[in-house]
Amino acid sequence: MSELDANELLKTDKAHLIHPLSHPQDHTEPLIFVRGKGAVLTDVRGRQYIDGLSGLWNVNVGHGRQELAEAAATQMSTLAYCSAYAGASNVPAIQLAARLSELAYPSLNTVFFASGGGEANESAFKTARFYWKAKGKPDKIKIIARQLAYHGVTLATMSATGMPAYWKMFEPRVPGFTHIPSPYPYRFEGVREGESIGAAASRALEEAILREGPETVAAFIAEPVQGAGGVIVPPDDYFPRVREICSRYDVLFIADEVITGFGRTGRWFALMRWGVEPDILSFAKGITSGYLPLGGIMVSDEIRDTILSVPYEDRWMHAYTYSGHPTCCAVALKNLEILEDEGLVGRAEQMGKKLLEGLQALYELPAVGDVRGLGLMAAVELVADREKKTPFDPVLRVGRRVRREAQERGLFTRFIRDVLALAPPLVVTEEQVDRIVEGLRGAIQAVVPGCA
Repeated sequence: MSELDANELLKTDKAHLIHPLSHPQDHTEPLIFVRGKGAVLTDVRGRQYIDGLSGLWNVNVGHGRQELAEAAATQMSTLAYCSAYAGASNVPAIQLAARLSELAYPSLNTVFFASGGGEANESAFKTARFYWKAKGKPDKIKIIARQLAYHGVTLATMSATGMPAYWKMFEPRVPGFTHIPSPYPYRFEGVREGESIGAAASRALEEAILREGPETVAAFIAEPVQGAGGVIVPPDDYFPRVREICSRYDVLFIADEVITGFGRTGRWFALMRWGVEPDILSFAKGITSGYLPLGGIMVSDEIRDTILSVPYEDRWMHAYTYSGHPTCCAVALKNLEILEDEGLVGRAEQMGKKLLEGLQALYELPAVGDVRGLGLMAAVELVADREKKTPFDPVLRVGRRVRREAQERGLFTRFIRDVLALAPPLVVTEEQVDRIVEGLRGAIQAVVPGCA
């Protein structure tokens, strides 16, 4: 495509599109992508970039998979859409629900489909409230979430999201949501003598339940690895303790696996690493590798039985037009087949170790304060003073500048404050992992004095 066409597209974009998280300062020189293949994106001017964040944490099997396009076309030509409201169903939705029950936690065997992660978490919150009302405990309505959590930006999911920047211009938030500290090993404060970070962070959950009153708390929601909050990997003792606390106080545990599901962390679902099962699982993103919008929740057999047992007048009155969309479900089935046939879940573990090892070599740069990751989710946190863990002055916009320099070196990804997040497609090659590390090294050296 010609330079003139690219400029015209940019002008039209600015005239007619409102982008997510929109501000003109972030959209002065946007990339307009036109093609993708594997882990590589090509823009309208023909420049190529390694997709360092798998689109938005979701293109697990990589770009340009003809099999997924063919699955969509075949289903569209047969039955593109039909309602999945009670009284109707379709074959791909039935088959996908059954397949998910084989892949997920043993106690979760029932699925409700939505269109994405925000809708999935909305569904989880409403289901938690429904469950406790059906159990004769209507006061259990509160949701405990965590600081630096991201669960979506609808009014309820925004209220669960633990980053105030998402609240500021949309408040007041929905009442009944409260936040506790994240198990953030690099910056966690408040550990008692003889206590691990995992024990201290889980203790914060117990204290919040007791402070709010167990009779008022419906659920606790957590990402197994916090994504948009900075790729925060919890200590190994954290989630087993969380599960025990939730069970002790009759609080449902909602696992937000919108990012971590479908192989991203080297397991089909991330909590499997710690031998923990949630009561409700939220999923989206990687289920179709982003080729079509699809999300949903899986609920425990106990919750399913409760939904099925209430009187008709108290039925589960929750719905989306595109729940169980046959084309989306057909693509998801093919996507899961690719993940399994190509061994991409195990590959995420393998390539994630290589990526983390390469990023750890960046500790030789004084501005690198922390390197962390699990599977193909990783982050590099930049600091002004490593010894004191002092962040850079926000006015300097170090993360933004490093991201721009990385982009000039052929690496496209996101920054979160001064944390550079990485989550390439599970098909990323060893050579591309090396290029990611070197591109980031060069970007840091170009921006931060003393790192050259």
